[in-house]
Amino acid sequence: MKRLLLLLVMSCSLLGTLQAQSTRKIRELETKRKELHQQIAESETLLQSTKKDVKSQLENLALLTGQIEERRKYINIIESDVNSLSGEITALQKQLGALQRDLADKKKKYESSVRYMYRNKTIQEKLMFIFSADNLSQIYRRLRYVREYADYQRLQGMEIERKQKQIRAKKQELEQTKKAKEALLKQGEAEKQKLESQEKERRTLVANLQKKQKGIQSEISKKKRSAQQLNAQIDRLIEIEIEKARKRAEEEARKKAAAEAAARKAAEAKKAESEKKSTATGTNTATKAEPAKKAAPVEKFTLNNDDRQLSGTFERNRGVLPMPITGPYVIVSHYGQYAVEGLRNVKLDNKGIDIKGKPGAKARAVFDGEVSAIFQYNGLNNILVRHGNYISVYCNLSDVSVKKGSKVTARTVLGTIHTDSSGNAVLHFQLRKETTRLNPELWLGK
Repeated sequence: MKRLLLLLVMSCSLLGTLQAQSTRKIRELETKRKELHQQIAESETLLQSTKKDVKSQLENLALLTGQIEERRKYINIIESDVNSLSGEITALQKQLGALQRDLADKKKKYESSVRYMYRNKTIQEKLMFIFSADNLSQIYRRLRYVREYADYQRLQGMEIERKQKQIRAKKQELEQTKKAKEALLKQGEAEKQKLESQEKERRTLVANLQKKQKGIQSEISKKKRSAQQLNAQIDRLIEIEIEKARKRAEEEARKKAAAEAAARKAAEAKKAESEKKSTATGTNTATKAEPAKKAAPVEKFTLNNDDRQLSGTFERNRGVLPMPITGPYVIVSHYGQYAVEGLRNVKLDNKGIDIKGKPGAKARAVFDGEVSAIFQYNGLNNILVRHGNYISVYCNLSDVSVKKGSKVTARTVLGTIHTDSSGNAVLHFQLRKETTRLNPELWLGK
């Protein structure tokens, strides 16, 4: 009897848990999509230039390509979520089927027990059943049986009612999931239509640029020369930072070695004083003289303890670092070498990434660190922030809000991104581990 009641309570609890899990999953999928959808909506506020020169049209192409890539990612997420909800619907249908079969079985058993009780419904029949026993022990057992059977029948009725509630809740949950899937499919279709419109616009722009091949090559060559000169300055400053870090580490190692040597010397002096006192009192403390130990060579270090700890913390934040720009943004140029789709012989080689924001957008630090250098190139400011043996680089700033040696935390504003005559505010961002170039997109969160 108690076991049946316990089973009833556990079943109700399990139903609530399963329903909560399904609802939570739908909410989680919605939350992730909303974040990306908001980013896409904000990125669409970044207007293209109305100028028709090659430079402006190439910038428009980069912006449009970035927006198309974001929309494709969003559509892929929608399709993935639709598949996830389809799996959820299948699981819910199986659970509903199991509940309905269980209900049918319980109804059958309940019907059988009702018929039995109807046949033995009178008090006289129950009393005759009890008192027709052969002995007192059998009377007790029959009395207990009659009472427990009545309780069993009552619990069976309660269990049927509970199963019916479960089925209603499961049907509601299934319907809710189906509606979520239908809404998602409609959203996916709407996004595909927008994507087709953007791709058509891109094809028109590419066709127009293909007629200006000579101007494109000239503009790309100019950008490459400018990038090479900028990277040369960045490389030189990073080499200086590496050397500074090495000297800090060696200084820390020297201090540590000196402290250890002083501690050994003090211990030896104390031991000698102890032996001297023992000799004066006549105690035999003759021991074999130990050979003098050679001073351990100072180990070469590239990072001191503080830099090592900061580097480790930085590494653990791979993939979740904040974007180095405020407000809506679009990545308009990716890391590494790649060809521009649709344009013949147009190849780009980016040592970082280029992020377009709204006019007035700010550059911000991606992690805790120290401003190690601020330098100018082509009249614009560029900032290096050191995070242990990692260095983040922020280029193309019209003004700066920090100075060399400033301590910064994640999201600290470093300066304002320069806006050109076409209304483009593009931050060039690089990430290094000492001299090794890293793909920033693998480190940044979305």
